[in-house]
Amino acid sequence: MFGLIGNFGPWELILILVIVLVIFGPGKLPQVGQSMGKALKNFRKAKEEEFEELEDKKDPK
Repeated sequence: MFGLIGNFGPWELILILVIVLVIFGPGKLPQVGQSMGKALKNFRKAKEEEFEELEDKKDPK
C-alpha cells in the first residue's frame, strides 16, 4: 500500500505547493495552513488519547 506513494523529492514538493497556490490563491494560503495545523494538532491529540486508553485497558491499576 505504501509502495504506491513513494518518496517526495524537492521537485515534487514544489509542484504540490504551486498547485495549492493556484487553487487557493495567495490570500487564502495562511488560512489553509492554519486549518491544516489545527487538524494535525487534533489528530495527534486524539491519537495520544487512544494510546492512553489502550494502555489503561491493558494494564489496569
